[in-house]
Amino acid sequence: MTGRTGRAVVLEEFGRPLRLREFPLPPAPAGGMVVACGYGGICGTDLHLQQGHLDIPVPLVLGHEGLGVIRELGDGLHQDATGAPLTAGDTVMWASSLACGICPPCRLHREPTLCERRRTYGVNRALADGPELSGAWADHIVLQPGTTVIKVPDGTDPLAAMSLACAGPTVAHALYERRPVRLGETVVVQGSGPVGLAAAAFAQLAGAAKVVVVGGPAGRLERAAAAGIGDVHLNIAEAADPGKILREVRAATGGDGADLVIECAGVPAAVGQGLTLARRGGSYLIIGQYTDAGDTLINPHQIVHRQLDVVGSWAFTGAHLVEYVRLLPALTARFDLASLVTPFPLERHADALTAVADGSVMKAVLTS
Repeated sequence: MTGRTGRAVVLEEFGRPLRLREFPLPPAPAGGMVVACGYGGICGTDLHLQQGHLDIPVPLVLGHEGLGVIRELGDGLHQDATGAPLTAGDTVMWASSLACGICPPCRLHREPTLCERRRTYGVNRALADGPELSGAWADHIVLQPGTTVIKVPDGTDPLAAMSLACAGPTVAHALYERRPVRLGETVVVQGSGPVGLAAAAFAQLAGAAKVVVVGGPAGRLERAAAAGIGDVHLNIAEAADPGKILREVRAATGGDGADLVIECAGVPAAVGQGLTLARRGGSYLIIGQYTDAGDTLINPHQIVHRQLDVVGSWAFTGAHLVEYVRLLPALTARFDLASLVTPFPLERHADALTAVADGSVMKAVLTS
């Protein structure tokens, strides 16, 4: 593949428009591969990266969610995370991050999501570090040895798979390891973006008796309902009286509050509200505060009086991506995930970012 080039969307300066650039396409590294990245998801985190809200090196190719077709394999034996052999032409997804394996969280605490030296495609792999094509907002990506790669089940709609490409593994971590949904529970999900919808869909698959989604704007809640995600949908984002909506949420749980409340809104004020939505003896699982959006007031009496288990969950590992991909047949059989996605060609990356920022789309995916 030497001599060919690839196009990619580059973040050159924080707060400035992104630029579509062309780079040499290198051969696949030993133990790694080159993938024709047909789909690169836009995550809410990408908006924060573009604005400089997280400490990352620039310039770099953005995109930490991707799906594509293997074009070239480097030297060595290639298997996906399940042990299945990989060959050119296979459709795959890959985990965005590689843990170092030697820092205290990796080596001592069994917490690779907390790795101190995590290298993440589309987040902290600068152009100067090489290879330049190390993000999913591109027509090709170079995956390094050690990357968790998983085959996508035959017949899976790529847009359906991309609908929850980052949110799905993030929620798999939260609901598998941090605080699982138990059969028959009533669950409230705060937030109706991809993370919130992933949490609601996974809770339904796990056997929740009722899932209440509280978020907004109205268009997002309507899309969720049309896709079959959630049982009750309440719009707090556009409410003149948020307190009235919170009372409706509690009423929808039977009056006493939910067994489990999952925060996926990413708005600090949601945390204080969410503490009041759990029943006494219930649990509050916080996923959405991925970016430091500032402080908020909470009433600690709500934690003590309700005797709540308050749990945080950060990011995901390759194993959680594997769990998401394995769930895709069940998810797509029950929910219309593809309907959540709006595709944009690479050339329209600015339009896609604007649509994500103003909430006019549920999930934007760049295609090439």
